Amino acid sequence: MNKLITIGIYITIFISSYVLFKAPFEGYISYIVMLFLFPVMLVRYGVPRLPLLIFLPLLISGGIYILAGDNNIGSFIKIFIGFFAAVLFYRYVLELYDFDVNQLFEWYVKGAVIISVIGLIQVLSFRVGFKPGYDFRWIFNKWGLTPGGLGIRMNSVFSEPAYFAAVIGPAFFCAIHNLFWRTRFWMTKRQAIIIVVAYLLTFSSLGILAIFLAILLLLLNYGFVRYAIIFIPLAYFGFGFVYNNVDEFRERYDGTLDVFVDQNIRDYDVHGSSFVLYNNFTVAYENFKRNPIFGTGLGSQETAFDRYSLTRFADVVQIDFNKSDANSMFLRLMSETGLYGIIFIVVFLFRHHIPRTKSANDYNWLISNGILMVVLLYLARQGHYFINGFPFFLWCYYYISKSNKKARAEAPQVVETVLLNPNAEKERKPVKHFPG
Repeated sequence: MNKLITIGIYITIFISSYVLFKAPFEGYISYIVMLFLFPVMLVRYGVPRLPLLIFLPLLISGGIYILAGDNNIGSFIKIFIGFFAAVLFYRYVLELYDFDVNQLFEWYVKGAVIISVIGLIQVLSFRVGFKPGYDFRWIFNKWGLTPGGLGIRMNSVFSEPAYFAAVIGPAFFCAIHNLFWRTRFWMTKRQAIIIVVAYLLTFSSLGILAIFLAILLLLLNYGFVRYAIIFIPLAYFGFGFVYNNVDEFRERYDGTLDVFVDQNIRDYDVHGSSFVLYNNFTVAYENFKRNPIFGTGLGSQETAFDRYSLTRFADVVQIDFNKSDANSMFLRLMSETGLYGIIFIVVFLFRHHIPRTKSANDYNWLISNGILMVVLLYLARQGHYFINGFPFFLWCYYYISKSNKKARAEAPQVVETVLLNPNAEKERKPVKHFPG
């Protein structure tokens, strides 16, 4: 039963490409796991105070903007309850496993390896023409086959390559670290290679952003000046290589410059995804200007879109994708939660980040920086608050920080004990993972 519960929890993180129904909201298969476990956890652990304190201002401001006509009650209730319940659920998950983030991250990495192997099988199946092995629409009803790359862009069990790039981001960061520094954290060398190769096969712009972000984080943690002379030229020539050889990235990059710099919003030759991002940026910015403190409430992005979207004008490209999620969590927070949400996430990330120099051990800073990657990737291009276990990563980021502080505080006491009693170290019981 314990194994089944653990597998069920990680299904909520990795499987979002199957929906049970689409109205009045999309019912993901992961919701079954949450509905099964949530009542038991609620009775066992009660309602923790921290989520209540965070969501109370959002509840009050949301009610005010409903009365003001800037949001509708159906959208607000749907998003507020879903987001709040997901935050509580994953908080209970951490408590269920005694806040052992290292163990939870180890299981996550194992899942990432399995998902990456499936992705490699997908690409190989396409190359040999075995359709059931590369087209998973016979399994998942919210899954798409994306052309490009080596014929197809690998997305494994995820609905699109960008979701793979975001969710597997922490495992990719650790795999890169293990390969460059020849260490073995959570995965073997072969598993690290599998994750890296699968990641590259997505040919995703978000994945390419993640590669440069991983290099930057490693530079910052190991000494920017020491390794910059190696990595900066590699990054420069790497960008040039990707730009000249990966059509998907070049089109996305040129399209983004085209709409954001030249404001080309009337030419249908513009890259569709670039226009969608620019249009949602316009909507979020206009809504933020008029409601800067708390935005217009959770679930209000769709109302704001109808009010400020560039597609209101007949001579503008008529693409209205990502109407409800803003195509970016940062833009959605800007629009729906205003300064409250933006300041919260910025302070949260800075306050609980663990640099290598302040880490009690190598596990802590690797987990912290790996999870920082997935949060930054979601802020850039994923607007759904709780799909693929996003609150799970936030709680892990928070509790690994607390665990690290506790371990650092206890470290001098351990040293003092060993000095007073030379046999104390031998008498200590072996710790399976990190202290604290």
